[in-house]
Amino acid sequence: MNIIVRLFRAFILPVSTLATTFSMAAIPSTVSLANAQQTPAIPQQRTTQRICSLDPVEDLLPPPPSKSSNSSLSYLAEQGFTQNQDGSWVCYANDPKKEGRYFTLFKVQEINGRLIGSSFLDEGSLIEGQDNRSLDLFMVLIERHMNASQENRQGIRRYLQAFISLVEQGKIKPTRRGFLFDQPNRGLVLYHTLSSGSLKGTAITVNIYLPKSKT
Repeated sequence: MNIIVRLFRAFILPVSTLATTFSMAAIPSTVSLANAQQTPAIPQQRTTQRICSLDPVEDLLPPPPSKSSNSSLSYLAEQGFTQNQDGSWVCYANDPKKEGRYFTLFKVQEINGRLIGSSFLDEGSLIEGQDNRSLDLFMVLIERHMNASQENRQGIRRYLQAFISLVEQGKIKPTRRGFLFDQPNRGLVLYHTLSSGSLKGTAITVNIYLPKSKT
């Protein structure tokens, strides 16, 4: 555990306070970040498991045909996400402890030139496998929407993995502070409460600036 904490402290730098709901404003460009530490290249494992597929039987079936969409996030349909009328893409999970109950597990949307991807905790806790699925989702968004080298992506993956692990262990409390993990794209990660809208509780969120050419 000390190794994880040291790794986290080596990467994480606090930045200015920002709103924690899905109506977050753009982050000021005056924030700064020290050069990320270089890490050795580690091959990423690829599996056929979909991010939004908690039933192993679902992974054996082809994804349902998706409706035509001009959304830049339509590739999430292949991962089991569905699109809401407001343009957001969501992943629902059944509650293994309560029959008939389901809740929003992941949500991705574009707001005011930023890409917002969130993983929601159920009553303050991650469900089984949610840590790895959250990391996979965040990295898919980063690979698709950020201009980062393979080496930098590996460093970002380590950073986010440590962040999620510390949230899971209760060592990071919900806060209005975001943490900058990539300066050129003004990428932030935060663990925060949900204070508006129909969703309540807490979430781990990545917040990425989208250049105009990406929208």
